[in-house]
Amino acid sequence: MSEQSQNTANSAEVPNEVEIESAGSAIPQAEIERLTTDIIAALKTVYDPEIPSDIYEIGLIYKVDIDDDRNVLIDMTLTAPGCPVAGEMPIWVENAVSSVEGVAHVEVKMVFDPPWTPERLSEEAQVALGWYV
Repeated sequence: MSEQSQNTANSAEVPNEVEIESAGSAIPQAEIERLTTDIIAALKTVYDPEIPSDIYEIGLIYKVDIDDDRNVLIDMTLTAPGCPVAGEMPIWVENAVSSVEGVAHVEVKMVFDPPWTPERLSEEAQVALGWYV
């Protein structure tokens, strides 16, 4: 896979280069699209307490993988490895995505490669931080 993440779950553009996978899935395409939309909406309910934007717009979510049994594996990072909510934030993400109708199980994996950089901020997050000009 290229450095630029791909969205193989549907043809809609996914901001922040989040990789959403369900390639070769037995789940109908319409269901994949609904799950993708609902998972992203759930991720957008989780906020980093130090940055006035949600974790999706901040770019902390690197990958979402939906398997045929509707289990969801999420690769996420933190703005810094020493983040004060490092132990809590994955639980917040798991709880939010677990609430999506049709999701069987959620596992959140913390990754630090590649490290998060401010370039991952969406325009919305940049505006919230006053960085967008």
